[in-house]
Amino acid sequence: MEGRHGMAKSGAQQIPLDLAGRSALGREDFLIGRSNREAVEWIDRWPEWPAPLLVISGPAASGKSHLAAVWRDQNGARMVEPKMLESASAEEIFADGMPLVLDGLDLWIGSREAETTLFHLYNMFRESGGFFLATSRMAPAALEFALQDLASRFRAAPHAVIKSPDDTLLASVLIKLFSDRQLRVGNDVVNYILPRMERSFVAARDLVAKIDSLALAQKRAVSIPLAREALMMAGG
Repeated sequence: MEGRHGMAKSGAQQIPLDLAGRSALGREDFLIGRSNREAVEWIDRWPEWPAPLLVISGPAASGKSHLAAVWRDQNGARMVEPKMLESASAEEIFADGMPLVLDGLDLWIGSREAETTLFHLYNMFRESGGFFLATSRMAPAALEFALQDLASRFRAAPHAVIKSPDDTLLASVLIKLFSDRQLRVGNDVVNYILPRMERSFVAARDLVAKIDSLALAQKRAVSIPLAREALMMAGG
């Protein structure tokens, strides 16, 4: 199959990886490595969670929202925008059904109004035997809560951290990002990029986008010289 820029879609020259893949039921695969395995194991443990809440924290674009979507697809959970904590009551949110996902909750911690709603919602889930999942860029211990009762509940809840990716996972993410853009990339290019790039999922996403843009503009195949140019532009 020919991709853009006249190159075959990634596949034949992918780096062999001891890495599991998980389908998000119609969404792209969720890639599993040492950096996110703990979070995946907590998702697999549901509904045997010791509390009504699971918190998944990690840096931007680390897969928190994707993993929350995997859990949501497993149990039909509702996605609730955290900003609703300031515009709706706990009773109104709870009445729409459970379980639920609050994605990006850390931005609303510190708002007494949002925390008061969340505190009541937590108690409703605990009393009913329901569950909800919250994602955050910051760990519960690092968040500055306005309500200490809510802080104690969050800090006692199960918490899974998605860490910065190791080489195996980062290589797999790069390959997947290239494949998503129908770019064929050999082992030599990925092996060149890995030790020279910022160690984050955001950096991988931005770098692949830059390489794709350069390849398209210059009508060139993805190569080490092209990757070098993109890294220089990115400050890598």
